[in-house]
Amino acid sequence: MSKLTRDDLMSLETYSEKRPQFRSDIMALKKDRQLPLGPNARLYFENRATIQYQIQEVLRVEKTFDAAGIEEELEAYNPLIPDGTNLKATFMLEFPEVEERTRKTVELRGIEHKVWLMAEDCDKVYPIANEDLERDDGSRTSTVHFFRYEFTPTMISVLKQGGKLFAGVEHQGYPVDAQLVPYNISRSLVADFDDVAIN
Repeated sequence: MSKLTRDDLMSLETYSEKRPQFRSDIMALKKDRQLPLGPNARLYFENRATIQYQIQEVLRVEKTFDAAGIEEELEAYNPLIPDGTNLKATFMLEFPEVEERTRKTVELRGIEHKVWLMAEDCDKVYPIANEDLERDDGSRTSTVHFFRYEFTPTMISVLKQGGKLFAGVEHQGYPVDAQLVPYNISRSLVADFDDVAIN
């Protein structure tokens, strides 16, 4: 999946005109790219279209139109686009009450290394978390993490051929047993992978 360049982005004027439809399309796409994990956690999977939307929104809000400013946003967001062998996601802990959220971010320290995906009959894949910056201050975890899941060619082939995708969490403070990823979500995610050849 290719990275975005300035040529891929709409000008502020053009985006203003096309935003209602573009936003509607992206919201529909995102419905097939978010996976609840228990009652208080969720994975939001990114792709080229979702990242373009995020960049366009930042440029719109900040009224950025100069080349340097646009390149800065591209540099920040392009790493969130899958590379053909991986899935990239934002993981969020969703505890609306402040007191509970404060307590849980202490109890769930390390959860960012325990949220797994698995292609049918393959090994679990654990995320490479927060490559942009450290999100554990030594006493608690963050409510937002950025994940990269690297899949082997065999795993990708299994999924491309219709194999099921499973997910779960192994943290003792928030265990989520293996759950089947719904078909609409797994099909959307499989499209992020390049075709592979298995010898």
